[in-house]
Amino acid sequence: MKEAHLVVQGKGGVGKSFSAMIVANYMKEAAAEAVPVHCYDTDPVNRTFSRHKILNADVINIMTEHNTIDSARFDRLIEELVEKDGIGIVDNGAATFVPLMAYMTENRVPELLQESGVRLILHVLMNGGQAFFDCADGLEKVLASMPAEVVVWLNDHNGKVEYKGKQFTDFQVYKNHRDRIIGIIHIENRNPDTYGKDLENMTSLSLTLSEAIESDAFTLMPRQRLKNIKRDLFSQLEKLPIWVNTPSEKSKGKVDE
Repeated sequence: MKEAHLVVQGKGGVGKSFSAMIVANYMKEAAAEAVPVHCYDTDPVNRTFSRHKILNADVINIMTEHNTIDSARFDRLIEELVEKDGIGIVDNGAATFVPLMAYMTENRVPELLQESGVRLILHVLMNGGQAFFDCADGLEKVLASMPAEVVVWLNDHNGKVEYKGKQFTDFQVYKNHRDRIIGIIHIENRNPDTYGKDLENMTSLSLTLSEAIESDAFTLMPRQRLKNIKRDLFSQLEKLPIWVNTPSEKSKGKVDE
């Protein structure tokens, strides 16, 4: 593959599957069939990502019949990331965060991908509120152990991602690794009575943003609000220095306004 995008975070319930859906939705539109986009779900607890039928996500089941994790089952995922053409999007669950990081470190997967011509990009979620410190710890672990480029997602759903008035770019974890953080995506905390309910309905129907905007399940104003979210997040993704945003590829596809 040209790029492998892994959405990771050790803290559960911070928006990983939502972010993975956004990345996959964007990639499929931005690639404009220039290359295939392959999606993978490694979450053994919540199969939210693979429920999006349009994404056709391959479930990588690493749980044994004894309900234990068999890290060797990550082998197929890595082999597909190397051998298949296109772009890979992986949603990794909180339960498999530590096993995946250990597997990738032990087997020197980042080096293998680089030698195979696959660019590795890790998308790490940060939440505000009570999850802040756990998320910060997860981000630090990723940056310290994985020699890869990182996109940080600041999800304000449970509170702004800040601490004692400091913004993310003021945090030491950012200053220490700013050379490998290639972008910051901000998920704005919108009105829960309108935008929040629209997103809940979209998620319950297992639709991507693009599908929901075209769906008869939503009336005019919910579609407008979902279109606003899509426009906001896609415009941020469009600024990332990734394959689909290079001038030669950008001309092949255009994000819906």
